[in-house]
Amino acid sequence: MTVNKKINVGVVGATGYTGLELVKMLVKHPAFKLVYIANSEGGTTINELHPSLSGVCEDEVHCAGVDTMAAACDLIFLALPHKTAMAYVKPLIAKGVKVVDLSADYRLPQDIYEAFYTPHTDAQNLSHAVYGLPELFAKEIRSAKLVANPGCFPTSAILGLLPFMDKRVPHTPVIVDAKTGVSGAGKKLSNTTHFVNVNDNLFAYNPLLHRHAPEIADKLGIAFDEVNFVPHLVPITRGMISSIYIQVQEGFDVEKRLREYYKDAPFVRVSKKPVTMKDVAGTNFCDIYVKQKGSLLFIASAIDNLMRGASSQAVVNANLMMGLDEKMGIPDIAYVP
Repeated sequence: MTVNKKINVGVVGATGYTGLELVKMLVKHPAFKLVYIANSEGGTTINELHPSLSGVCEDEVHCAGVDTMAAACDLIFLALPHKTAMAYVKPLIAKGVKVVDLSADYRLPQDIYEAFYTPHTDAQNLSHAVYGLPELFAKEIRSAKLVANPGCFPTSAILGLLPFMDKRVPHTPVIVDAKTGVSGAGKKLSNTTHFVNVNDNLFAYNPLLHRHAPEIADKLGIAFDEVNFVPHLVPITRGMISSIYIQVQEGFDVEKRLREYYKDAPFVRVSKKPVTMKDVAGTNFCDIYVKQKGSLLFIASAIDNLMRGASSQAVVNANLMMGLDEKMGIPDIAYVP
């Protein structure tokens, strides 16, 4: 696709890992021009926040101001914590700026969101936000003003489960045992993610009560109590694997079903061998492996938590929103070795 005029975009929340990944993609993107970078403080440059960008991008980081960014940008990526994001979405949408929100603020119906997060202050935009999983909602994303970028755990789990939900034995448990790298916790220091605690260690957190469980249930159209989700932190920097177990009807070819379901999905790869985190690191791919034993179906789904679980998926959504090829500017070669 030939791009005659570049589309001005901005990133708010440039301090964190997802903000860094967004900047890395946007400075090389064929159709987007990164014209505005912001965080809560400003007064620095992006390469001072992320020295790896020195000589690549050394733009000023502004103190996020809605009027300034709205005047400069056609589309804004919000890489902000929940509750903080919705304060920006409302005025940006009112000023005609398209938004890809990487927080949880627009992913769920209001009652579910408020049960697991905080009171919502933008019900109007919440009602027309589109969930940014292209394999499910590409048509809606193309015409959206506001896209709610999915969470990393839900992306991995939902993509693994979607092809088999109509074969699932009704009301039987959906078990998602997921492992993620430490970068998913962000840059903020905590005892949980301290090197001494994470190194040579592996542990579950918020088992069965993690707030990504209702997101998985909602998008699969099943009850929350049918989803049994247990996330684990593993001592690696990036990557995520969801090991999923469901009861299904017998008598169908599970791999054939998986391949047929995703035959037109450029970022889903069906693997004949158990998937690995390393094979998807630094890409937007989701690799899926399936194995059936009687009525038990095992599904393994691997993504890069910072990329397909956040930033590269956000850029895919922006591509669709702006009428571009969804693959444009999206990394597709893994960080191997």
